[in-house]
Amino acid sequence: MADPKWRPSTRAPRLWATTAALLWLPVFLAQIVWAVVDGNWTTWPHVTVFAATLVAAAVDLLVVPRWRYRVHRWEISADAVYTRTGWFNQERRIAPITRIQTVDTERGPLDRLFGLATVTVTTASSAGAVKIAALDLDVADRAVEHLTEIAAAAAGDAT
Repeated sequence: MADPKWRPSTRAPRLWATTAALLWLPVFLAQIVWAVVDGNWTTWPHVTVFAATLVAAAVDLLVVPRWRYRVHRWEISADAVYTRTGWFNQERRIAPITRIQTVDTERGPLDRLFGLATVTVTTASSAGAVKIAALDLDVADRAVEHLTEIAAAAAGDAT
């Protein structure tokens, strides 16, 4: 089987980088507090921890979002929903149309800021729902509409 052909929005890497930046912010703030409380900004523990944190954050902000964008794919056919996700651990999911129970659109605050949405396809699978993340809002709306139409027309009990 070929890989799914559609990528997330071109704004997805910015969303992922922003999310990562918000997660790194408390780490840097904790280091600043540690340095202020300790009173020595330039001792080797502070410099070493700060440098290691800076390198890890730079990789998480600059490399990981681009890598994820290259890996993430999705596709909807008449028979199934296909996704490929991850950046370090990659996962391929295939959800047969006849197994679809619900189709939802999710938009958190950062998604709304970037004009993006996540489509969640819930199936009768113990592996959980299939998520198509970081789609442009209009693409997500069309995908939900398309999935709803083909799932309603498909024969099956979604169990």
